Amino acid sequence: MSLSPTLFLTCLLKRYRMATPASSPDQGAFKTPKGVRVRSSGTPITIPASPFMKKLGCGTGVNVYLMNRCGGLNASPWAVKKINSKCAAKQVAVYQQRLNEEAKVLKGINHPNIVGFRAFTTAKDGSKCLAMEYGGEQSLNDLIEKRREDGLKAFPAAIIEKVALHVARGLQYLHNEKKLLHGDMKSCNVVINGDFEMVKICDVGVSLQLDENMKVSDPKAEYIGTEPWKPKESLEEGGEITDKADVFAYGLTLWEMMTLAMPHLEILEDDEEEEDSMEVSFDEDAYYERLGTRPALDAEALGSSYQRVVELFYLCTEEDPKKRPSAAQIVQALEKKK
Repeated sequence: MSLSPTLFLTCLLKRYRMATPASSPDQGAFKTPKGVRVRSSGTPITIPASPFMKKLGCGTGVNVYLMNRCGGLNASPWAVKKINSKCAAKQVAVYQQRLNEEAKVLKGINHPNIVGFRAFTTAKDGSKCLAMEYGGEQSLNDLIEKRREDGLKAFPAAIIEKVALHVARGLQYLHNEKKLLHGDMKSCNVVINGDFEMVKICDVGVSLQLDENMKVSDPKAEYIGTEPWKPKESLEEGGEITDKADVFAYGLTLWEMMTLAMPHLEILEDDEEEEDSMEVSFDEDAYYERLGTRPALDAEALGSSYQRVVELFYLCTEEDPKKRPSAAQIVQALEKKK
């Protein structure tokens, strides 16, 4: 079967994009806000209504806002995640449960490469508000898109290695210290501050508990993930989900930085002049057949400076999870001097 590439990509982006930048406040009814108060470290905090905060991004069922805090010279800004008011009523309970779980998980996490917990409360309208450390205004996905729009090629190898190390450190902490599978690793869930001064993993709302063997402990637990980044085992009925599911998606995140494309959807981004054309067909069946596999990479075109990240990409995207390195092994390898 075939499907218009424009329509197919639009559907995918609506479902999968977790960090769509926005610079203006929400449009629509503008009402005098009733502040939501929450106690954090013993100090009363008022979270403004959505129209009074800058919208940083949006995801499936949620919006993220920048909250500038007053009252102290060193009061750092927060990122506030809220349920989207336009979310379908039948889905609100699902997203609220995910936000509850994310707050619970995030509260127990403390690592420099993972966005930190700040506060959690319920607004008067019943919507949840999760206040987090402000890790940066742009996601890695934002930077990938900007670089592609500017006509540039792959990120410098040194930058990819830096991101690879920092993200791997965050995953090592989640897997080994907290026994948690992130469950949705991708460029949209990596935030960048400044010129890659800080790199942090975000969005642990679909994380899963791991047992001592690094397997998902609850047999009924569902691996959510995001389709283009899913490993083969998560697409097969009865597939065993382990920490290596994060490693596969991590490998594809490195691939994104080298190709400036979305896994398995490169064909839709080849020619800007064809983006609005309804005449070009997209082979949807071929797309689904490619899911869970290693996408093509022109390593020769990248050059010798990319050898380490190319090798890491190949290792992390092995179809057999047992052949993929653990996050701890990745950290150890990247920390070694060249």
